[in-house]
Amino acid sequence: MLPKTIEWKEGKVILINQQKLPSKLEFIETEKPERIAEAIRTMEIRGAPAIGAAAALALALSAYHTKARNREELISELSKTADMIRKTRPTARNLFWAIERIMNKAKKTRGSIHQIIREIANEALKILKEDEEINMKIGENGAKLIEDGDTILTYCNAGSLACVYYGTALGVIRSAWKQGKKIKVIAPETRPKLQGARLTTFELKMEGIPVTLITDNTIGLLMQKGKISKIVVGADRILSDGTTYNKIGTYTVAILAKYHKIPFYVAAPKSTFDLKATREQVEIEKRNPKEVTEICGCKIAPDGIDVLNYAFDMTPPELITAIITEKGVIYPPFKKNIPKILGQ
Repeated sequence: MLPKTIEWKEGKVILINQQKLPSKLEFIETEKPERIAEAIRTMEIRGAPAIGAAAALALALSAYHTKARNREELISELSKTADMIRKTRPTARNLFWAIERIMNKAKKTRGSIHQIIREIANEALKILKEDEEINMKIGENGAKLIEDGDTILTYCNAGSLACVYYGTALGVIRSAWKQGKKIKVIAPETRPKLQGARLTTFELKMEGIPVTLITDNTIGLLMQKGKISKIVVGADRILSDGTTYNKIGTYTVAILAKYHKIPFYVAAPKSTFDLKATREQVEIEKRNPKEVTEICGCKIAPDGIDVLNYAFDMTPPELITAIITEKGVIYPPFKKNIPKILGQ
């Protein structure tokens, strides 16, 4: 299995550069929060839980290398770093959740400036450790829904590379495989950044889990032919009614699944849930047109062409069979069962 996506080592952050995969396993090592912000913005690190961890470690770096002389100066410096990280990517809830958690810890900690710095670093490391444990639990809960012989379609990459370790949707698949269930995986390429082709197939092939790569527009045909048993995807934000934001194209997969009566599962940790926001308040990120007009630097569209490059879409709750979390599997009605299962 891959090494951890992001780690802390003596005042430095080390992360896998996902832009280089699958051709090269390259690591970025930095002491600068600004470099972490760039990595999130450019998708050198991506996936909701992973960028949440990165946000926490960016704040830990800011504290660890601070030149602040007192508590007030440190909090001011951390606030500036937090603002910088918030501006990187707007849709995934985990990033904002991690910033809130670290900033709350910093503001509530009393004692010397050194004590505050230690508490911030410890809290960030706690987030990383929890992510791995939570993903294992999601995998365990989700594997109960997978049967021997299933062919599972996943979408984008909700694997170890999207988290600190193990994965959410791929965590379910990994756990089912470890239980000895003879399963197969279908991985659509996931345009425009090709996370399915570059990352999901890379992870599964590394572990010997049977995986077949398809173009995005083959999904419907395979469902029509009865080749897909279940769908398991990740999430970047889930609202109180079960409305789910995930990689652009997820909504299309969900509609096809509903038509073909195929179970559609979402796998995500508690930190991905946003129980306060409404649909109108969620910003769906638009990204650089070059991601669509070029592939690996090769131009595939005419100069000056208009481009719409949404990074995410919204899947309404009526298309979702269940949501798999570390606290258990949540079934409809989501408005009632999400707070009940999550304990909120």
